[in-house]
Amino acid sequence: MRRTILASAAVAATLLLAGCAASGGSSSAPSGIVGPQQGPVMPDQMSKEGATADGSTGAVQADQRVITTGWITVIVDDPAAATDDAVALVEKLDGRIDSRTEQAGTESQKASSQLTIRVPADSVDQAIDGLKELGTVEQVSLSSSDVTLQVRDLDAQIKALQASVDRLLALVGQAATTADLVELETAISDRQGQLDSLKSQREYLGDQIDYSTITLDLQEKGALPSAAPGDFWSGLATGWAALLTALSGAVVVVGFLIPFLLPLAVIAVVVIVIVLLTRRAGRKPKLPTPPAQ
Repeated sequence: MRRTILASAAVAATLLLAGCAASGGSSSAPSGIVGPQQGPVMPDQMSKEGATADGSTGAVQADQRVITTGWITVIVDDPAAATDDAVALVEKLDGRIDSRTEQAGTESQKASSQLTIRVPADSVDQAIDGLKELGTVEQVSLSSSDVTLQVRDLDAQIKALQASVDRLLALVGQAATTADLVELETAISDRQGQLDSLKSQREYLGDQIDYSTITLDLQEKGALPSAAPGDFWSGLATGWAALLTALSGAVVVVGFLIPFLLPLAVIAVVVIVIVLLTRRAGRKPKLPTPPAQ
């Protein structure tokens, strides 16, 4: 009995410590991508000795984690051919294409192509330079977001939760009662779920850091093709098509109005009949008045 009480007390104490460690590691983290948002340390925050305003040294910036995104619009002669060249460039830089959309040219719009490109972070400048060579650059933009603190916070929480799970797993074999075993398994399941979620966030964040995202928009050069007919027969065909379209539209309008016109027609007929009967009654000849004797 004494051994059972001691084992239960040990399990309870371990669960309490594991809960405190898990809550302590995530208490300062918001929902979603955990970790407070904070921009990069600006040069004016550095002291003369190379230390930041919070006392950390400039060497810490060597481990800075940055997510780089951007977009570029290029005017090209043939968007389809330029798309193939862009794909070849990305493959050469060991990158990948996350999405690719192409639109053929029509009478109302020019041909175009849009790609979402992922390239290694240290190859962004090389990728931009290569994409500029596809045609005439109309717009280009790059932006960076410092996520160093998010990464550190995620790593700390993952480490704390992993240690908590390991301690709970070590106690499973020492559970003295079924209730202790169930309590341990519940706690392990909860901690493991939190741990898997944090690892997924960390993996996604790491991918955004390692591979920068560039949105490429390729537009066909030149004005839109003219829709005006070029000769007599083309004009005749265009006019005939417009006439048929107008007649078709008129038929549709008449068909739409018929359900509303029928009741109005019935009402109009009734009104006309009443008016005619009234006039007829007013025209009846009067009987002659007999002469006075």
